[in-house]
Amino acid sequence: AVSASGAVHAQPHDAPEGEYVTTVYGSLPADLAGLPEGPEIEGVISARDYPRKIVLKGRSSKSTTVSEIMTADPVGVQPEATLEDCMALMSEKKVRHLPVTEEGKVLGVISATDTLDLALTQKDRIIQQLEQYIAPGP
Repeated sequence: AVSASGAVHAQPHDAPEGEYVTTVYGSLPADLAGLPEGPEIEGVISARDYPRKIVLKGRSSKSTTVSEIMTADPVGVQPEATLEDCMALMSEKKVRHLPVTEEGKVLGVISATDTLDLALTQKDRIIQQLEQYIAPGP
C-alpha cells in the first residue's frame, strides 16, 4: 500500500481480505499485494475491488484472500514514463492504477486521477503561455 508519506507496503497475497479491509480500506486508492519476503508485485487491489468482488458477490471478507480478488500481474511503468505513456497504457489495458517501479523496487502508484490532474495543469499552463504570446503585457 502507498501511504500518505509515499512509503510502499506489501500486503501478503494469502492474507484474508478482511484483514486488508480493516487495515487499509478507505484510506488508500490502491494497495499493492506482494510477497512478504520480496519486492515483486503480484497484484493490485483498488478501492473498487472490495464492493465489486466481495460485497456484490456475497463473499465473506474474512475468508476471501487478497489473491482471490486482486488484479494479478499488473502492468506498470518506469519513473521516466511520460503522462501520455501512462494515459495510453491505462486506456489500452483498461486499468486505473499503474505501479511505478525501478530496478524491482516499487516507488509508488500513478492513478487515473493523477494523470487527469496533470493533463489539466499542463493545459492551463499552455493556455496561459499562448495568452501572453498573443497579448503581451507592458
